[in-house]
Amino acid sequence: MSKIINDTFLKAARGEATDYVPVWYMRQAGRSQPEYREIKEKYSLFEITHQPELCAYVTRLPVEQYGVDAAILYKDIMTPLPAMGVDVEIKSGIGPVISNPVKTFADVEKLGTINPESDIPYILDTIKLLTEEQLSVPLIGFSGAPFTLASYMIEGGPSKNYNKTKAFMYAQPEAWFALMDKLGDMVITYVKSQIKAGVKAIQIFDSWVGALNVQDYRTFIKPVMNRIFSELKKENVPLIMFGVGASHLAMEWNELPLDVVGLDWRLQISEARELGIQKTVMGNLDPAILLAPWEVIEEKAKAILDQGMAKPGYIFNLGHGVFPSVNPETLKKLTAFIHEYSASKLGK
Repeated sequence: MSKIINDTFLKAARGEATDYVPVWYMRQAGRSQPEYREIKEKYSLFEITHQPELCAYVTRLPVEQYGVDAAILYKDIMTPLPAMGVDVEIKSGIGPVISNPVKTFADVEKLGTINPESDIPYILDTIKLLTEEQLSVPLIGFSGAPFTLASYMIEGGPSKNYNKTKAFMYAQPEAWFALMDKLGDMVITYVKSQIKAGVKAIQIFDSWVGALNVQDYRTFIKPVMNRIFSELKKENVPLIMFGVGASHLAMEWNELPLDVVGLDWRLQISEARELGIQKTVMGNLDPAILLAPWEVIEEKAKAILDQGMAKPGYIFNLGHGVFPSVNPETLKKLTAFIHEYSASKLGK
């Protein structure tokens, strides 16, 4: 295995003091990069992920171009679902579309299990390629969370309101909990296989769970999340939680056995800590700001960094993914600024 030369991200994730604030960006590998767009003219997302050499290149590119402190494996949260019998296709301009949505308990019972070694060997091969030969920074693996995966499986694709998902949850609680159990098992198996292959941290994306209120989260979601994180905790790698529009759930996440609470731009770092979040915090520049003049980007980043550096346990990131229209040079400049500014403050 190659030695991780830069472990600043891992130290911060564990709440340890660092010489500077580590940074990586959600969707740092992808649509904002001309090299990636060129690849996408020839291959679909699923086709890229099925070619370890190509997938490793896409994953590695932003580390080399921007100087970020972690890589995140290039893949989609839908990647493990076909192995369970979910017929999913990523449609351009739409997102994941599922032709056999879950509607009944019988549909839940039909779902299979995942065997990563035989079902997604290309993902594990990509991880091995990156961690054994190519990266000097930690590689983050990830999975979608049960609620977010279930929302696609029930809605049949992206949704603005998750009405079908919530209706299923309220009207068929027995089927809902059976679905959470199946997806919980899959996430645990899937993530453990990524760790075994070499990833050094895990992010669980519950992108759309902000659609639920706190009470429903506690009743319908928290038990499975507790089980997932309790099981993954045994693997001894930092565990990160992230969702969009889920600030009202930040304290629920703080109670789970995880290491890092990822925040979108709606809740300030200082406010999160005032609420009582004890864990490492990650975030949370609004990605739209990356389209503003540099003076604005610098001012906003500085304000977030000042809050983050108030105590150890802080990782800079965006409040959601990089937009396709963001200039890669902006991310390179921002990364350098974060490193220099935080080093000047923390080095005192």
